[in-house]
Parts: sequence; C-alpha cells; structure tokens
Amino acid sequence: MTPQVLIATLGSEPQVVTLVLDLLRTKGYVISEVIVVHTMGTAAQLALKRLHDEFAEEKTCAYRTVAVANEEWPVDDISTEEDTASLLRTLYRTILAEKRAGRLVHLSIAGGRKPMAVYGMVVAQLLFDNNDRVWHLLSEDWKPGDKRVMHVRPGDRVSLVPVPVLRWSTVSPVLTELAVREDPWEAIRTQHVLQQEEERRRKSEFVEHRLTPAERELVRLACQGLDNATLARRLHKSEKTVANQFTNVYEKLHEWRGFRKDVAVTRALLVAEFAAYFEIDRWQEGSR
Repeated sequence: MTPQVLIATLGSEPQVVTLVLDLLRTKGYVISEVIVVHTMGTAAQLALKRLHDEFAEEKTCAYRTVAVANEEWPVDDISTEEDTASLLRTLYRTILAEKRAGRLVHLSIAGGRKPMAVYGMVVAQLLFDNNDRVWHLLSEDWKPGDKRVMHVRPGDRVSLVPVPVLRWSTVSPVLTELAVREDPWEAIRTQHVLQQEEERRRKSEFVEHRLTPAERELVRLACQGLDNATLARRLHKSEKTVANQFTNVYEKLHEWRGFRKDVAVTRALLVAEFAAYFEIDRWQEGSR
C-alpha cells in the first residue's frame, strides 16, 4: 500500500489538524505521518505546543513540523509579499519531498492565513497526481473563542470537504522536469514552457494531419490577413470554393477544440488559433 501523509497548514487553532486526521481515518485513509506547516508567531507557537502534547500520545503515525522560512530566518506571520514567497517555497519543497518519496499526499488547507490555502492550491496544481487530495474542514458548531475540541465526538457537526484540483498536466509531475525543480517559480516557468510545447505539438497534429494540403495553405495565407478575394486570386480558385474550404476548416476546428454546439468558429478565431503557429513555422523555415 502506498504510504499516505497528511500535510496541514496551521494558524492559531491546533484542532484543525487533529480533526482532519480523525476524519481522514474515518474515511479509511491510513496516514503514516502528519506534517504541520506553520509560521513562528506567538499564536502559532501556542498551537504547536498543544499539538506536540497531542501527538506525544499518538502511536500509529509520525509527526513533525516545518516552519515557513525565507533564505535566512523563519517567518513570524504572512504579512508581506516576501512572506508569501517564502510560504510558497516552503509548501512546494515540503510536498515535492513527499512526492519524490512516492507518498500519497493529503493537503489540509483549513488552518492559518488565507494565503496558506491559496498557495497550497497552487502547489497542488503543480505537483499532485490523481490520487492526491486537498481538504477543507467544515465545523458547524465551533466559533472563534469557543473551547477547543481536539477530536471528533459523537454528534459533532464537522466534515471534510474535498477541494477539486485542476492539475496542469495529465502526466505525473514526478516524471517530468518539475521533479528536479527546487524553486516553485522555476517550476511554474517550466510548466508554462511544457504547456506551450504541448500546445504547439497539438496544433501541428491538427494542421498536418487533419487538414488537407489545400486547406493547410488556405489557413496559412488567411493568417497573413488576406481576404477571400485575394485568397481566390492567389490560389487560382473561385471565391465560392474558398468559402466552402473555410467552412470545412471551421467544422474541423470546432470538432478538434471540442467547442459547444452553439459556438460558431469564425475567421478571427481561426487566425487567433494559428497565426503564431504559422509565424514560428515561417521563421524556422527561413532560418534553415
């Protein structure tokens, strides 16, 4: 069985960690380790002390903490742009280490400042596989200032809500260049490049294999801004033939992109899709 780890962000309320762990176990997940990501402010330190006492009695899973830190020292709170950058790096490196180790990750974004949840989702989009999960905790009875209840009791109205993750790739991140990037900003740039390359590959497949040679030439010239009359003269065809060819191209593009039935493909949309493709193609042809 793949080892499973809970990574939880923490603010001033330690129960968000233990309640999530309880509910995950109720769902049948076997958590081998709990990793708490936290700042170093007073409220977080008090919460960490409570968690330390709780996990001192824990027999079935390991427990450790990771402080949000910049390159020189730990961060007291998430209050500046530099702090948020440190938060992103800390979350990214923590989750990356678990993914490299082959563990399934449960990420709880219920604790701490809002940027913790936001950047947690960014990291999940970068690094998560299909089986990894992001969770948010709902507690209908508890309000700030109430007595802390560290574990789920019968009748408590608490629940875990799965948060959908729109992953940037269908390929496992640990199998790609992302797995060797220690810096999240570099990973984001790398992912952007990979997406551009994949999009160009798909467009090349459409142009080279779904369009006829005549349609391909028509689209190439249309991307240079030529109107139907000019296209007809250039291609030695009637304007009606050119219009019919465009209709065929529009139908193919509609199917390829998977547009809704009520979305009409236009000349402007066609050019927007392929102008850059043919410009790069022309530049590469000229550089040979």
